[in-house]
Amino acid sequence: MVPRSLAVLLACLSSAGWFTPAAAQTRPSDMSRVNVRAVVELFTSQGCSSCPPADKLVGELALDPSILALSLPIDYWDYLGWRDTLADPHHTARQKAYSKVRGDREVYTPQVVVNGLLHALGSDRAAIEGAIAKSRELPNTLSLPVALVVADGRLAVTVDGMGHGNTGAAVWLCPITRAITIAIKRGENQGKTITYFNVTRRWRKLDGYDGKAHTWTVPIHDVGGDEIDGAAVMVQAGTGERPSAILGAAMASLR
Repeated sequence: MVPRSLAVLLACLSSAGWFTPAAAQTRPSDMSRVNVRAVVELFTSQGCSSCPPADKLVGELALDPSILALSLPIDYWDYLGWRDTLADPHHTARQKAYSKVRGDREVYTPQVVVNGLLHALGSDRAAIEGAIAKSRELPNTLSLPVALVVADGRLAVTVDGMGHGNTGAAVWLCPITRAITIAIKRGENQGKTITYFNVTRRWRKLDGYDGKAHTWTVPIHDVGGDEIDGAAVMVQAGTGERPSAILGAAMASLR
């Protein structure tokens, strides 16, 4: 839930899909080559009454192919009467790790982390855009070219080798459900039906990034089942316990 100082929320934005109509005519392999200017991770919960405006905003942000907007459902509000059907303990751990690295210990919903560095209220578009702009001023943020191409039943992830040296970063592949609608029967959102966009279902570490160009190929059937219809890849400095700046990212539709 949002602290009292952050309790003022924007009005709900209209529901949205994965891409704009114009972008939808672009092949997924082309979309993967769009320069990503921001990775926006929303930590949300089906049991949080403050979250629905942020959940819709993720759908709106996802219309912009230069923004990789992800929903990361957490599980620490499950005790309030509704167990989040999409929650992953890894997301909870990731959110807490971010706060520990920042040193502010601020963990709440809806919270977004922008480019692995700054956080903002997940329903505040202006604050998110401000965090995007500020994070882009920091060294190496999203400066690494990354491509994600879908062809012949495989995902090909290519990371450039330009200018980062041995960063100690990791390459993460995330299967995504682009939109999933949940009818919530108990808890703070009882009676509501909410659509969650770009829900991250798993985290698969492909390898560490050592500064050299490399390509990984992964069979699509290894990525996920019928519910998986998208994928994202991120190269992130630091470790799982101490995540830092996102150096490069790409996304692609699997259907």
